[in-house]
Amino acid sequence: MSVTPTSSRPRRLSMPKLTRRLTNIIIHVDQDDQVESVTPTSVPHRKTKHKILDEKSLATWKKYIYPEKNDTDAIEQDIVHHTITTLCRGVYNLDKLALYQATAHSVRDRLLEDWNITQEALHRDNPKRCYYMSMEFLIGRALDNALNCLHVKKNYKESVAHLGFCLEDLMEEEKDAALGNGGLGRLAACYMDSAATLDFPCWGYGLRYQYGIFKQVIKDGYQNEMPDYWLTFDNPWEFPRTDIRYEVRFHGYVATKMNEKGETRMAWEGGDRVQAMAYDVPIPGFDTRFCGNIRLWASKPLNTFDFYSFNAGDYDKSVAEQTNAQNLTSVLYPNDNHLLGKELRLKQEYFFVSASLQDIMHRFKRAKCPWKDFPDKVAVQMNDTHPTLAVPELQRILVDIEGLSWDDAWDIVTRTFSFTNHTVLPEALECWSVPMMEKILPRHMQIIYDINLFFLQKVESMYMGDRELLKRVSIIEEGSPQQVRMAYLAVVGSHTINGVAALHSDLIKKNLFNDFIKYFGPEKFINITNGITPRRWLYQSNPGLRDLITKKLGGEKWVTHLDQLQELKKYAEDKDFQKEWVNIKLKNKERLAYWIKDKLDVEVDPHALFDIQVKRIHEYKRQYMNILSVIYRYKNLKEMTSEEIASQIPRVVIFGGKAAPGYYVAKLVIKLINSAADIINNDPHIQNKLKVVFIPDYNVSLAEIIIPASDISQHISTAGTEASGTSNMKFVLNGGLILGTVDGANIEIAEQIGGENIFMFGVLAHDVDDIRHNQKYHGLLMDPSLQVVIDAIQAGEFGDPSVFSPLINPLTYGGDYYLISADFNSYLQKHSEVDETFKDRFQWIKKSIMCTAGMGFFSSDRAIREYASKIWHLEPFPVEDKQ
Repeated sequence: MSVTPTSSRPRRLSMPKLTRRLTNIIIHVDQDDQVESVTPTSVPHRKTKHKILDEKSLATWKKYIYPEKNDTDAIEQDIVHHTITTLCRGVYNLDKLALYQATAHSVRDRLLEDWNITQEALHRDNPKRCYYMSMEFLIGRALDNALNCLHVKKNYKESVAHLGFCLEDLMEEEKDAALGNGGLGRLAACYMDSAATLDFPCWGYGLRYQYGIFKQVIKDGYQNEMPDYWLTFDNPWEFPRTDIRYEVRFHGYVATKMNEKGETRMAWEGGDRVQAMAYDVPIPGFDTRFCGNIRLWASKPLNTFDFYSFNAGDYDKSVAEQTNAQNLTSVLYPNDNHLLGKELRLKQEYFFVSASLQDIMHRFKRAKCPWKDFPDKVAVQMNDTHPTLAVPELQRILVDIEGLSWDDAWDIVTRTFSFTNHTVLPEALECWSVPMMEKILPRHMQIIYDINLFFLQKVESMYMGDRELLKRVSIIEEGSPQQVRMAYLAVVGSHTINGVAALHSDLIKKNLFNDFIKYFGPEKFINITNGITPRRWLYQSNPGLRDLITKKLGGEKWVTHLDQLQELKKYAEDKDFQKEWVNIKLKNKERLAYWIKDKLDVEVDPHALFDIQVKRIHEYKRQYMNILSVIYRYKNLKEMTSEEIASQIPRVVIFGGKAAPGYYVAKLVIKLINSAADIINNDPHIQNKLKVVFIPDYNVSLAEIIIPASDISQHISTAGTEASGTSNMKFVLNGGLILGTVDGANIEIAEQIGGENIFMFGVLAHDVDDIRHNQKYHGLLMDPSLQVVIDAIQAGEFGDPSVFSPLINPLTYGGDYYLISADFNSYLQKHSEVDETFKDRFQWIKKSIMCTAGMGFFSSDRAIREYASKIWHLEPFPVEDKQ
């Protein structure tokens, strides 16, 4: 009888080449070195560097911790105190900047009282916490928000006046925190505000960018990028935590550590190291003692100065380590059109997640809980794909450093992370080349290979023989070079994936991640529609409307219960209420018109229709289509008689937004807008019936001036390309109507406010692919109205036509991927409908009121409650009850 030979030592034939190459190094360690495995029931330990006070010392400390007083005398005393002792100023050398800083420090003192109460209660009771990881937090200015949350603005205004200054002037001295770019960062900031207001124990983690993304300067119509020196002066709203530092490694090699028993563990050795230092930014809740926190990381060198190189005359090398370290957190989204830029972005993302997870791990160990409780104490939300390296990093920490088995560690990882997807465009999904990952993060590349292998083995066990499916769901995309698909890694490593609008969530299930649903099932993919905080985007930015709503609803409860705005519907046809409403809108438009005249020297009529599109410049957002329609309107006006022009609705078209430094086509759109503005704004024939304004360096503070002034705002992305959008919500909350496509959250906004109160146009998402195919292969004719505009640009009516060829060629020869021609006619028709509706002032104001009244659903408070209940399993933690 024959016997089939077997081996007691199974061998994996598919071990990745990187693993083979880098695990030949063996490091023998002493018996005392911990390399043996631990179990999920093991309780990790860590030493504390903090002194434990005895009861007598503790009583002495508490004796001198007393609440701040908020009467005007106490406030004035604090401002004077900070002016003299914190800033070293006196009554002989005061200015607005000094008074702003002193005032901000005094407000910070009051904010810190709540912050300390919150942190002490969290430390003591150790509830489950959520950690919101985001590369962006576009928080805007902090002073006004803090005053509103603490309900001390009235007294501060009086106190500052008594000291000879104006509070509004001091607020203008504050620079926007340059910690984000667009909707992603602003959404994160709104969620931090809501989490604090609703008492959810939720921290944000991000990076402290020294120069932001960039300061946008317009020169000769072109965007120019300059450093944003937002940290030049003292930033009172952050706390440097010099005691909280973690080492972060790059490059190096992977070795096997083995002790005398033959027990082994993988180890990442060598390479370059930097330090991550924490800066805390308190986030006050509205009408609560709870105070949240965003912890930002700044990169610091391990060795600040190389004295040997300096003495040898190599002065550049003496500070090279410092320079290289600081480059990591100098700029948000460094230009990645070249290899060094890509490497810097990858390092930036790993630096961010490594420091954050070390900090989370440090906090978890303090509670002395077993490893199996980690997901019951920690929820990590990944805001887009940028933090996805946290998945292999946590696996590395648990397996290589803490000693858990692979399966036990992976169980913890997949119960800890959740992932928010923010795009439906496959080309926008983040990928990193395998060779670059091997070079910068060698151990993580090994772990990603193993995660992928074990995942594909499970998929194959369900769908035996379907190799095409394996190829489609593989985290590693084959090519030259191979790519790591970060969104796929996030899906595999998370317990829940959410989209950010109903259409978006449907599209990612049908198109983007449809193959993953075959394995995981549809229940892993949910929708949580985005929201905005009404504290920033109505209460603070539109005080006139705030006061009117508060008066009409009999109090400020609506600020934290936004669904109460529906009570305004019954006043939509009340002529007295309409009069108050429209007067507030006019004052907001006058404020914006003054800013435009003061900063840009362009005169605009506040009684004109203000038509606004402010957002990140991108082809799919179609600012290009907007300016083409503006040129068409201008061409029409040029054909009219003087009498016909006089009867037209005057319109001011306002653009704002930044283009990525390496995004040439988007930057050309800005150039075309400014070139058109130069011609249109200086043409006496059209009698000021059309003005075009590009507002440079768009940020949160400018949005607070722009958004309340809108009559109509444009959200006109190609159907099926905008995940959600949140600027649409902000405009509608402030009584602005929308001109938009059937895309993103526009659809849900229409459902909430009523389809009769929104101007929708364009092709539908399910028709887009067919239209693109026909345009590309069947040579469809361009829309005649669009052809008129293209002819005008090519004729040199708006400057050298060769400059704009990269804009025109995609329309004429490139298949018009974003469907400008297909949508152009219906777009122009809706513009005409807007003009006619605007003439009927009663109906327009009614629509404006109905817009605001229907926006209760879009509060970020609602969204955060959904995250807390559906994903994080988090309970409110009201600190008022914990004192």
